[in-house]
Amino acid sequence: MLPRDLIPDTIALSTKPSASIHYTLAKGKGLENKQPWLVVFLNGLMTDKSTWLPVMAGIIRNQGNAGFPALLAYDRYGQGSTDDRDPQDQGREEGRGHDIADVVRDLHQLINQISKDKLNATPEQLPLVFVGNSIGCVIARLYAEWYPRTVGALLLLDPMMADSRFDWWPDPDSSDFDPKELPEDVTVEILREQRAKFAAIFAPDVVNTEGLDRRNIADVLPHSDRPLLSGPGGRRPLVTVVEHDPVLFASESLKGLLGITDPELATGPVTAQNCGHFVQRDDPGFVVDQLSLILGKLGL
Repeated sequence: MLPRDLIPDTIALSTKPSASIHYTLAKGKGLENKQPWLVVFLNGLMTDKSTWLPVMAGIIRNQGNAGFPALLAYDRYGQGSTDDRDPQDQGREEGRGHDIADVVRDLHQLINQISKDKLNATPEQLPLVFVGNSIGCVIARLYAEWYPRTVGALLLLDPMMADSRFDWWPDPDSSDFDPKELPEDVTVEILREQRAKFAAIFAPDVVNTEGLDRRNIADVLPHSDRPLLSGPGGRRPLVTVVEHDPVLFASESLKGLLGITDPELATGPVTAQNCGHFVQRDDPGFVVDQLSLILGKLGL
C-alpha cells in the first residue's frame, strides 16, 4: 500500500488550459528548518508515472522521522493516465505535434504552478532534483540548461544519449568494424539484431504514442559532456549516472554525461545489477538508495 502522503490529482496548465495533466504529489514533511527541495521524476517514452510510485514511497519510508522533500511525478500529454493530447498537436502531422522544447516548457510551467498552488513557494525558493529515465534524462538536462540555477542534482537512469543517432553500438557494416572487438558472448548476428530492435523503438524518427517529435533532439543537445550546468547559487549540480545491466557498449558513451558538472560532484556510471532499461521498474529499491545518497549530500 502506498503512503497517504502520495496524492494523485490533475492540473490544467495556464498556458494550455484546455487539457489536463495527471500527477502525483507528496508535499514533503519534517523539513521545516531546512532548505525545501522539490524532487521531480521524469518518465521515458514507454513508461508512466506509476513506475515512480514505489520509489516515492520508498523515499518517504526511508527518510522516516528525518522528513522528506516534496516529490512530484506526472504523465506528459498523451501518456499514461493523462488522456488529453497536447493542444498544440491539433492540425499537425500524426505523431509529429510537439517536440522536446515544448515538453521542457510545459514542465517549467507545471513546476511553477505546483510550487505556487500546492507548496506555497515560488520556484526561486524551491530548488529541484531531477530523477529521469531514458528520454526523461534529456528533459532534465535541457531544463537545467535553459533554466540555470534551478537544478541542484540529477539522477540519470540509463539515459538516452541525445548527441547520438543510437550508434553507440558498433556498426557491423562499417569499413573499420572489427568483430574481434566484440565481447566473447556477442556475435555479429546478435549485434545486428540488437541494433535493429533498438532503432525500431528509439530512433529519433520513429513515431510514439504521445506524439513527441524527437527528430531535433540531437540539434538542441548536441554534446553529452557539455554545457556545464549551473545549479542553485551558481554552484554545479550533483550528477549521478546509472547504466543498466548487462552493459555491452554503452558505458563509454554514458561517461560523457559526467562532464556536465565538476568532477568531484559526478558519480558513475553506476551499474544497476539485474536491471534492464527501465531501472525504476526493475529495482525501485536501487533507485531509492541512489536518490537517498543524493538527498544526504544536499543535507536532507
